[in-house]
Amino acid sequence: MAAPGSLIGFVPITDADRAKAFYVETLGLEFVQDDGFALVLKSDDNMVRLVRMPQVTPATFTILGWESAQIEDDVKRLTAAGVSFLRYGFFQQDDLGIWTAPNGNKVCWFTDPDGNVLSLSKHD
Repeated sequence: MAAPGSLIGFVPITDADRAKAFYVETLGLEFVQDDGFALVLKSDDNMVRLVRMPQVTPATFTILGWESAQIEDDVKRLTAAGVSFLRYGFFQQDDLGIWTAPNGNKVCWFTDPDGNVLSLSKHD
C-alpha cells in the first residue's frame, strides 16, 4: 500500500514569535505562512506545522528529527547558535553529545523553547 501523500510534522508551541525565531533563524527551516492556527514551515520537501497551544507538556522522547549527512558539523553549527545538546546518563555520548549506536548510526538530542525533544541523526 502506498502512503496517501506527503508527510507533515506537527509540533506544539506556546509562543509563536519565540518558536519562529528558533525554528527559522536558529535551525534554518523556511517560513511559509502563519495561518492563525499554526506557523507553517518547510524543511526540504517536508511541511512542519508549529501548532499554537495554551500549554505544552513535552514528551520525554523525540517528536521531530532530521537526518544529517554531516552530524558533527551540524552539532557544532547549532552549538555556536546557542543550542544545548542533551546528555543522558544511560549511554556514552561523545564531547559533542552524539551517541553512536552499536550499528554505527549516530544520534544527538536537543530541545526547542517549549521543551519538545528534537534530534539529529546520521544513518550509515
